[in-house]
Amino acid sequence: MGSLNRRTFTPEYRREAAKLVIDTGRPIVEVAREIGVGPQLLGKWVAKERALAGPGVDWPLGEAERSELDRLRKENASLRMEVQFLGEVAAFFAAKTSSRKSSS
Repeated sequence: MGSLNRRTFTPEYRREAAKLVIDTGRPIVEVAREIGVGPQLLGKWVAKERALAGPGVDWPLGEAERSELDRLRKENASLRMEVQFLGEVAAFFAAKTSSRKSSS
């Protein structure tokens, strides 16, 4: 059985790799592939860097996050319209049922 050679990375390299994701807004998977590290490992570095920056820091949205946000906003608007329509339909049928009972 051969021994596994684990690569070690300096703290500076980890910070710079994390900042590459954070500052550019590029997906972790893309940057990980580019620099030759695993996405889970780079994700840990990014999470650590964000935690060190504190909770009040607003990070720029990446392209994937921005498109997901747009999709969710559209879906939210559509669902709001559906709920409003269903409320109007329910009110219509409630009024119709109530008028039938009073005329009987």
